[in-house]
Amino acid sequence: MHHYAFLVDDDLFDRAYARLRADGTEHWADPQMTRPGETNTEHGGRGVYFNDPAGHAIEMITKPYL
Repeated sequence: MHHYAFLVDDDLFDRAYARLRADGTEHWADPQMTRPGETNTEHGGRGVYFNDPAGHAIEMITKPYL
């Protein structure tokens, strides 16, 4: 398994997150997968974690780590 993180703007985050929910994709607010169905507000932005079809961890964030 690999971890891929994508820094996106708010508009793309909104569209991608809406698609995750519409497709019924499991997602979490944290990489430990303890907060299912949520997003986070880390680093002053928003973030979400999910797995791609190959099982890789995908992270989508709107603000870079400080």
